[in-house]
Amino acid sequence: MLRSELGPLLIGVGVFLVLLGVLVWSGALNWFGRLPGDIRIERDTVRVYVPIVSMLVLSVVLTLLLNVARRWF
Repeated sequence: MLRSELGPLLIGVGVFLVLLGVLVWSGALNWFGRLPGDIRIERDTVRVYVPIVSMLVLSVVLTLLLNVARRWF
């Protein structure tokens, strides 16, 4: 990757992270981690949380984004 291509890529990644941070901060992503299929076990002394479906959704979204980005570059 050339130096001239690295700058816009870093700016794009930064803008994406800022937008993601605003969504998390505003509460727009409260549903994430509470999908049907995510396992939550809460007892008096132990909490177990296994976000199976949330991680599958995240994996699919990241795969699609990376494939689109790979075609552009």
